[in-house]
Amino acid sequence: MSNDSVIKLIQPETFDDQLTDVLRAGARALLAQAVEAEVADFLGRHADVKTTEGRRRIVRHGHLPEREVMTGIGAVAVRQPRVRDRGVGAHDPGRIRFTPAILPPCVRRSKSLEAVLPVLYLKGISMGDFSEALAALLGRDSAGLSASTIGRLKDIWRDEHAHWQKRDLSAKRYVYIWADGIYLEARLQEEKQCILVLIGATPEGKKELVGLTDGARESAHDRRDLLLDLKRRGLEVPPELAIADGGLGFWKAAGEVWPRTREQRCWVHKTANVLAKLPKSQQPKPRI
Repeated sequence: MSNDSVIKLIQPETFDDQLTDVLRAGARALLAQAVEAEVADFLGRHADVKTTEGRRRIVRHGHLPEREVMTGIGAVAVRQPRVRDRGVGAHDPGRIRFTPAILPPCVRRSKSLEAVLPVLYLKGISMGDFSEALAALLGRDSAGLSASTIGRLKDIWRDEHAHWQKRDLSAKRYVYIWADGIYLEARLQEEKQCILVLIGATPEGKKELVGLTDGARESAHDRRDLLLDLKRRGLEVPPELAIADGGLGFWKAAGEVWPRTREQRCWVHKTANVLAKLPKSQQPKPRI
């Protein structure tokens, strides 16, 4: 039997991508320059601090061991300069310490990469497949993000969400509130999960995520619980205007919790409903 029809797929760690190599080299050089500039600024601000012998107290002291930071273009190796306080002992509470803002000691991943991890998880990537998926995206050096790492990140995300759900709203005021139900197909569940979302606009025009919870899209009960929870946490001033689609659940709940708030039908939903009644070939033509 001939094996001519068998095609060997290129593995992420085997191909030669010169563009990515150039980007990584450039990122490493820029990061090194930024860290060096931060150290130089720190030393400059403490140049007048002297030891009892009259020598400069804060000086450079070599480099810390090289470490890798996982970024959107793969692993970038960095060496952070070490700063020494010669005036006191290593464990003295009065010791002047250098803590870089660009590259804190505990950072192992860039914020952009951390932002994509929950998205991949919600899209159905199981914890055991994260290493393989990230290796395909970022190269074999990303394999350090194991199932246990993703498990720990899940615990962090859960704690952050719980803290956000309990935050104090007594100092908040929203002029407008947009309400909608978003269906998710997270984790490949048979039934889509509906997330009830509220977006608010402050008097200064800034949009903020006000509240969200899972529930039935048309459920007045779930909407009412969400609005009452906002009031319990200090959101006493009702919005001037509430905008939502034609679902009756939110309007019933809003009328009970915010009886003086004016109501407006969302034009985006209304336009989509009208266009949905037209043939696809005719949908681009109307101007509503």
